[in-house]
Amino acid sequence: MSKSTATEKQPELKRAIGTKLLLLFIVGDILGTGVYALTGQVAGEVGGAAWAPLLLAFIVATITAFSYLELVTKYPQAAGAALYTHKAFGIHFLTFLVTFAVLSSGITSASTAAKFLGENFIAGFNLDWDQTGVTWVAIIFMGVLAAINFRGVSESVKFNVVLTLVEFTGLLIVILIGFWAMSQGNVDFSRVMVFETSNDKSVFLAITAATSLAFFSFVGFEDSVNMAEETKDPSRIFPKVMLTGLGITVIVYLLVSITAVAIVPIGQLSESPTPLLEVVQVGAPGLPVDVIYPFLSMFAVANTALINMLMASRLLYGMARQDVLPRFLGKVHSNRRSPWASIIFTTLIAFVLIFVVTNVMGAETVTALGGTTALLLLGVFTIVNLAVLVLRRNPVDHKHFQTPTVLPYLGMFTCLFLVGPWAQDPIEYQIAGLMIGLGLVLWVITWLWNRGAYGKRTKFRHPEELGE
Repeated sequence: MSKSTATEKQPELKRAIGTKLLLLFIVGDILGTGVYALTGQVAGEVGGAAWAPLLLAFIVATITAFSYLELVTKYPQAAGAALYTHKAFGIHFLTFLVTFAVLSSGITSASTAAKFLGENFIAGFNLDWDQTGVTWVAIIFMGVLAAINFRGVSESVKFNVVLTLVEFTGLLIVILIGFWAMSQGNVDFSRVMVFETSNDKSVFLAITAATSLAFFSFVGFEDSVNMAEETKDPSRIFPKVMLTGLGITVIVYLLVSITAVAIVPIGQLSESPTPLLEVVQVGAPGLPVDVIYPFLSMFAVANTALINMLMASRLLYGMARQDVLPRFLGKVHSNRRSPWASIIFTTLIAFVLIFVVTNVMGAETVTALGGTTALLLLGVFTIVNLAVLVLRRNPVDHKHFQTPTVLPYLGMFTCLFLVGPWAQDPIEYQIAGLMIGLGLVLWVITWLWNRGAYGKRTKFRHPEELGE
């Protein structure tokens, strides 16, 4: 049986995502673990002016979002950045590395959320558990997400709607507590304009490092392009929905950041594993909100993890159909119409990652995994911005969004700058290196798989050659 025939016999993904669901998908993915878990760490880098790196991270993310909008409306298919890289450069090895970097970023992001959920689980139930208990909570949670993912995209996206409302409620509570504390005279807005650096860094380097970390708070818009084959009329609705989603999130983030540093002293905020819970406890000590807030946080970061695992499984599915990964990973369940093989594979990687970072590397797991997610995506975004310019030479036969030419250049250089050692912690390079190292091993296995299954003359082919 030829590969084309095998592909044709696979059922198509179900187009279940409209404008409202797509907006909630994007907002829900962005408004997740980053703001809940890393607000204190960003403030620890620059002091009370934590809003500054958040605003800079938003600008960098939005510039790159314009590049994604041109590409997703031009090529409304699953696989996102990996597909764009392949179309632009046609280099099997480069395409695979981008694929695995995006895959790794999704899994590290979901693992970050899982570990933070474990921390809030312990806080919510007042359990005297160590990090081993947190790890097991995270692993069990990832297994539950796999089951939801397998159930199907319609169920997963509807569940995302519920979780998005919960996480938005959690952030709204923080903002309202800020107003409450202000009315009681319990805030210090003078801290909001104070830059305090640590480790003898200059203000410029501190802001650069904090911006790179804060960038994790805005990743998520790129996950949505991997759902293009399950979106109704993606070329029409993506531009307005993605830009609206980014606009909503930056307003919420700035309000939360200003509220947090005005209520809680910077040192206390940066050292807390649950910084927004700290804000709730200090800002409204007489209210019972702090009792339920850990559970709100759990549901909020669950949303981030769900969307990232949805993205990762769809990415593997899409690239397996392009022969970048073994065709087995592109299998779709005949009844549920979900990519079951890729769901299992990505979940197993998440299990290993959570265990290794916590028990072998001994790192501050949430911060290290969040920073690694940002590092991987900044590298990918550099290539995507370049791909936009290269693919301008290949017109398509339908209307699509076109970004101003200057923006891909700005996006490429700003993302590349934030990948540098002046903006990253060494542990993030180590984790990313391990993930990419695994990718290199899989690349060799994939090459041998395709060579053995399809013959010596089989080459990696463009989607057009596959009749797609």
